[in-house]
Amino acid sequence: MFGSRGQVKTWQQIRDMERAGHIVAGMLGAVRAEIRAGVTTAELDAVAEDFLNQAGGLSNFKGYYGYPAVICASVNEEIVHGIPGGRVLEPGDIISIDGGCSVRGADGRRWHGDSAISAIVPPVPEDSEALSSVTETALWTAIAALADSRYLNAVGDAVESVVEAHPETPLDIVRDYVGHGIGTAMHEAPEVLNYRVRERGVRLKPGMVFAVEPMLTLGSAASHVLDDEWTVVTNDRSRACQWEHTVAILPDGVRVLTALDAGAAGLARFGLTPAEIPAT
Repeated sequence: MFGSRGQVKTWQQIRDMERAGHIVAGMLGAVRAEIRAGVTTAELDAVAEDFLNQAGGLSNFKGYYGYPAVICASVNEEIVHGIPGGRVLEPGDIISIDGGCSVRGADGRRWHGDSAISAIVPPVPEDSEALSSVTETALWTAIAALADSRYLNAVGDAVESVVEAHPETPLDIVRDYVGHGIGTAMHEAPEVLNYRVRERGVRLKPGMVFAVEPMLTLGSAASHVLDDEWTVVTNDRSRACQWEHTVAILPDGVRVLTALDAGAAGLARFGLTPAEIPAT
């Protein structure tokens, strides 16, 4: 979809992307704080839009190929691209919030950040908790793999290995929607696969930046798009989950640009610390 070759950014461009990423992190945090039974997904979108307006970030979702909202709010059987509206969250619902923004960089161009979180409205169903936990673990395992690997398809191997390690949960990997490069556009080459393939993929170089976004389902990942031409749902109506971060490849490892701690908490379980962006 996005081509096969990755772009290398300068350190200043990565710093600009981190500014965008921190705004996205703040926006998702503000939305997460409002997730509760009785709130509508449109109300969550309004929270996101208000945050971006105050923080100075420009939504890279709203208007993208005609997309009408600032966030994607995907509930239960909705895998991705759920359009916010009148749907009211109910106890036990799982919701994935995907959003991003751009900021003007030192070079005058706009640089992007993209991230997604998931949350469950209490009381939390055990299977939904397992779904979200394994998906988030797959994300961080994939990010950690990028720190130690030479090729991009280590992401898919990491995600699939995490899923295989949880045979007690009937999980499936969504293959039709994948991660991507990111920079002056929200979607750049190459695709970042969430499943194992024979090819090693793009050779990693310092300065590359990727949006890593595993999506898992509790049943079959077979899906279709609703009549709104955006919302993707599971055919069997099983629940789905998405977690995502924007990650920079640096000379000494990786740095999560959409985490306020640069990924320190998530990487710690792998014995890793976030790499610093070189001064020049």
